[in-house]
Amino acid sequence: MQHEITTPSALLDAQGNLLQVGWARQPYLDCNLEHARFYALRPAQFLRIKRWDYYGVTTPDFFFSVTLAHLGYAGTVFLYTLDFQTAELIEETLLVPLGRGLVLPRNSTAGDCHFHNGRVRMDFGLDGDQRRIQVDWPAYNHGEGIACDLSLRCPPEHESMTIVIPIAGRRFYYNRKLNCLPAAGWIRRGQCEVELKPERDLGNVDWGRGVWEYRSFWVWASASGFLPDGRTLGLNLGYGFGDTSAATENAFVLNGHVHKLEQVAFVYDNTNFLRPWSMKSDDERLDLQFVPFKERVARSDAPLIHSEVHQNFGHYSGTLRTDEGEELHVRDLIGFAEEHHAQW
Repeated sequence: MQHEITTPSALLDAQGNLLQVGWARQPYLDCNLEHARFYALRPAQFLRIKRWDYYGVTTPDFFFSVTLAHLGYAGTVFLYTLDFQTAELIEETLLVPLGRGLVLPRNSTAGDCHFHNGRVRMDFGLDGDQRRIQVDWPAYNHGEGIACDLSLRCPPEHESMTIVIPIAGRRFYYNRKLNCLPAAGWIRRGQCEVELKPERDLGNVDWGRGVWEYRSFWVWASASGFLPDGRTLGLNLGYGFGDTSAATENAFVLNGHVHKLEQVAFVYDNTNFLRPWSMKSDDERLDLQFVPFKERVARSDAPLIHSEVHQNFGHYSGTLRTDEGEELHVRDLIGFAEEHHAQW
């Protein structure tokens, strides 16, 4: 059985131990990273703490994603767009020494996130039940430029997949993933501006904080879309690093309500990621096939940091069963599945 966290507390005690381990429908824990105690040399600990705020928007025609990440000894700023019809993928990344100029909030429920360096401006803010994302990157794609001002609606009752995973040596991962947030606003690339409509376009959030071992590996699968009857359906599946004996991150989100799953077995070919994937849960509540149509490969080879991501966009089809026993039939739901190896 998996442990559900239902009461607020700090994430860490004064000795750097996790106070609660498991999963939650809401982010109940205060992310007090100042209490991390995984190095004997305490002043050096900040160099190994990882923090990021990731936003994505899925429309019928394209995917848009922007991230601000502070990896301790470096920061990354990246944005990419994928056109589903043409498979055109455009991505740009900035590596920021020591993460200078990156401001990320303590928790996922309050505070703003910023990066301004005179050439790129990114602001992620919270205002009531709206998460606002503003970007201005004039040099993006050889001077074509990209900008956006969009909001993702997340009312307090909307549930998320929130998890605390222990990692050896008083390391840990505290993560909140949100799916199916109605998107409004605009995205402009060059002279082309697209209006986002909440009844059609949905956002997702990956908010992560923690301390990993230097070599890490994970698989993550995600989607945000609509069922034929108009209900929203989000997927969040994965496995990899850490001790998941208390809980996995596997769940689907139906109309803002989390339906928790146990272990999910992934079958895929890591010599050809574009071959179909299979995903089945051991509680027999999820049986999906994922058929990719585009592979995004992102590699970083910088001092101390090596990362290789194979993120595959495609269609999910299959069946799900809710907590109440309702069987859901999924067909051609657009999403992604990725394999990630990191030395960081």
